[in-house]
Amino acid sequence: MTENGTEKRLELYGGVWGGLVPLVVLVGGLIWLSVEEMGGTKPFWACGWMAIVAGLFFAKDKHEYCRAAMRGIGDKTGIVIITAWLFAGVFGKLMVSGGLVKGLLWLGMMTGAQGAVFVLIVFVAAGLFALGTGTSTGTCIALSPVLFPAGYYLGADPALLATAILSGAAFGDNLAPISDTTIVSAYTQGATMRDVVRSRFPLAMVAGAIACTIFLLFGGGGTIKPLPELQAQMDPSGAFMLIALLVVVASALSGRHIIESLIYGNITAAVIGVLNGNMALSAIFSIPAKRGVSTGLIQDGISGVVGAIIFALLILAVTQILVESGIMNRILKFAEKFIINTVRQAELSIIGVTILASIPISANAPAELLVGPSLVKPIGEKFNLAPARRANLMDCAVCTIFFILPWHIVVAAWYAAIVASAESFGITAPPISAALYNPYSWALLAVILFSAITGWNRKYADKQTAQTNGFEG
Repeated sequence: MTENGTEKRLELYGGVWGGLVPLVVLVGGLIWLSVEEMGGTKPFWACGWMAIVAGLFFAKDKHEYCRAAMRGIGDKTGIVIITAWLFAGVFGKLMVSGGLVKGLLWLGMMTGAQGAVFVLIVFVAAGLFALGTGTSTGTCIALSPVLFPAGYYLGADPALLATAILSGAAFGDNLAPISDTTIVSAYTQGATMRDVVRSRFPLAMVAGAIACTIFLLFGGGGTIKPLPELQAQMDPSGAFMLIALLVVVASALSGRHIIESLIYGNITAAVIGVLNGNMALSAIFSIPAKRGVSTGLIQDGISGVVGAIIFALLILAVTQILVESGIMNRILKFAEKFIINTVRQAELSIIGVTILASIPISANAPAELLVGPSLVKPIGEKFNLAPARRANLMDCAVCTIFFILPWHIVVAAWYAAIVASAESFGITAPPISAALYNPYSWALLAVILFSAITGWNRKYADKQTAQTNGFEG
C-alpha cells in the first residue's frame, strides 16, 4: 500500500501481456511435461523456476519484483501447508510400514466375499488406505499388486476391479484430513480442518454410495479360482493401524490444529506398528551404518514430500507476482462482469476453474495452489461463501476429472501397478481407458454440480446472508 492508502501495483512492460508471461511459461511447461507423461512435482520445479526468471525481464522495478516473489514464498498459508505436509508424509510411511496393506487384504479375504461384493470391498479398502496415508498415488501403487489379482481370482470383473482401486484412492484423497489436496484447499481458503471435514463428509459419502451401487451391480461376472499365494500376504495385526487414522480424524474434528492431530496420529501409528511386530524402533529412527543412508521412516517420510514442498513454494511465488501485477484482478473483474452475477454462478465458476486447472496439470494439489488464493478465494468472498464451502467445492472438483485422464500421475501409477501385477500372476489387465469410467469421480462431479445448482450443503460466512439468499443462488 502507498502512503495515501491506495494499492501499489507491480508494473510490468507490456501491461497485461507482460504480466501473463510468468503464467504462460508456468502452465505451458506443466502441460508439456504432463502430455509427454513426464509430469511430477520434481520435474515441475523447472517450470516454476523458468516462470519467475521470465517474468523478471518484464518487470519495470526488478527489486520489487523479487520482493513480490519472496512475499509469495513466505506467505503464512504456504507455511501451514508445508508444515502439515511434513507430518503427513511421515504418517503415511508409518502406516504402510505398520502393515496396513496386509491388514486390509486380510479384512477383505476373511469375509469370504466374491465377485461384485469383493469389488465393493476393494473400493472400501482403497478408500481406507488413502484416508490413512493421505496419498492417492501411494494407494494405487501399494494395493494394486495384492487386491487386483485377489479380485480377479475371486470372480470380479477386471475393469471394474481395477477402477475400484482408483475410485477408492480418489475417495480417500477427497476426504482425508491429511491429504495434500485437503490441506491445500482448507488453508488457501482460511478454513478450519474441522469445518472442512464435517461439511465435506455428506458430499463424499453420497458420491461414495453411488459408486458402491455401481460396483455391486456390475462388479461380478468373472471366474472364481483358488490363489493360495495371496494367503502369505495377509496379516490381521496390520488392521490395527486404522486406529491411528481414527486418532487423526477424531482430533481434527474436535477442533485441534491439523499439525497437532498429525503428531498424535504419528505417535499412535509408531506405537501400534512396534507392538504388532511389523516395525522395529530402529526402523523409525537410528544412526545409519554409513553417511548418505536413511536414518529411518521419519527421514523417508519427509523426503517423500520435499518435491511437493519446493514446487508449492515456486507456485506461491508465481501466484503472488500475478496478484501484485493485477493480472488476477483483471481476470476476476472480467468474470464478475460477464459470467458471475449470483452465488450459484460463483460456485459453478469455482468448480469450473478448478477442473480446468487440473486437466492439463498432472498433479492436483498444484492445481489448487494455482487457483485457490488468486481466483477461488476472492470469488467466494464476494458472495460471502463460508471458507469451508469454498474449500470443499475446490477439493471435490479437483478429485473428479483429474482421476480419469491417463497423463495424470495417479492414473499413470495406477495403471502401471495394475499391469505389473497382472503380468506377475499371468492374468489379463484391462486397458487404461478403464479409468474413463471411474465411478466415484463421475459421481462426485454430479454431486457437487447438484450441490451448486440447488444450494444443498451450501454454507455462508454469516447466518444473515444464508437467511437472505436461502438456496436460490
